[in-house]
Amino acid sequence: MKVVILENFGDEKNLKYVEDFPIPDIMEDEVLVRVKAVALNHLDIWVRMGALAVKPELPHILGSDVSGVVERVGSLVKNVKVGDEVIVAPGLSCGVCYECQSGRDNLCKDYDILGLRSKGGYAEFVKVPARNVLPKPKNLSFEESASYPLTFLTVWNALVRKGGLKPHSRVLIWAGSSGVGVAGIQIAKLFGAFVIATAGDERKAKMCKDLGADVVINHYEEDVVKKVRGLFKEGVDIVMDHVGEATFWRSVECLKKGGRLVFFGTTTGSKAEIDIRYVFVREIELLGVYMGPRADLFKITELFERGLLKPVVDKVFDLKDAQEAHRYLESSKHFGKVVLKVE
Repeated sequence: MKVVILENFGDEKNLKYVEDFPIPDIMEDEVLVRVKAVALNHLDIWVRMGALAVKPELPHILGSDVSGVVERVGSLVKNVKVGDEVIVAPGLSCGVCYECQSGRDNLCKDYDILGLRSKGGYAEFVKVPARNVLPKPKNLSFEESASYPLTFLTVWNALVRKGGLKPHSRVLIWAGSSGVGVAGIQIAKLFGAFVIATAGDERKAKMCKDLGADVVINHYEEDVVKKVRGLFKEGVDIVMDHVGEATFWRSVECLKKGGRLVFFGTTTGSKAEIDIRYVFVREIELLGVYMGPRADLFKITELFERGLLKPVVDKVFDLKDAQEAHRYLESSKHFGKVVLKVE
């Protein structure tokens, strides 16, 4: 099968396009999906660079967000059939432990993400457990369908489950033009919240506003904390931070007493200094987020089908151009998602 393999850890030149990689064999409870599209995430970059504590066995196949057509099913599979158009829920878990049975599969001790340790979707075919495939939204293309699972699932967990998002909430979302930023703006507005987003230039700022942001702050040219406190003297209810070291403490300073910082991702580094007294005196909650329960993806998919959420695809590359796609993602020129098309 056609595939892009990661030969060694490092820059994008370690991604190699080949056409004779073995098609994976499936077990009785698994599904083989013919990949039509796979979206890029910053996770792909971190895995490619070998920057995470968890490192896959090489050669590896990246790619967490997959849409495609069911090619083959195991003998025990009843929920899908050959020919079904599907998306893949990227979180992989054992399915039988207490956390999985409680609907909190993202807390499973064996939790993995497609393309992290397991081989992912930069390929003509990918195998996944049958419980990880959902019907593709009929109103979306394969490229659009691949653009939302990981980001929207993570953000739903962050804002709705952890952040306690309400119609009256005031929410700050860093880097609103990113994949998770686009998801954050839409989900927060879906709940009727007041949304402040940040962006790096006027073009992205306008696009954030077009997506629903009430106020957009240029995080390169303006003092974000000062601007937020100028809008709301007491601070905001929720800050969603996926930037990391460069913004973490500023996120805390933007919160009102009793506010919640929901955070994931460390594109600028994973070390941060915290004034412990400042946090506990104000009863600020620091809430880490790692993906989200697979069940939430059903609700998110329904919202896409109803047109209440919309995919934002910036650019589509051919699978063989994965190196170029990685360079483009790392350039931060995109607004929304970068997708690989598999033909």
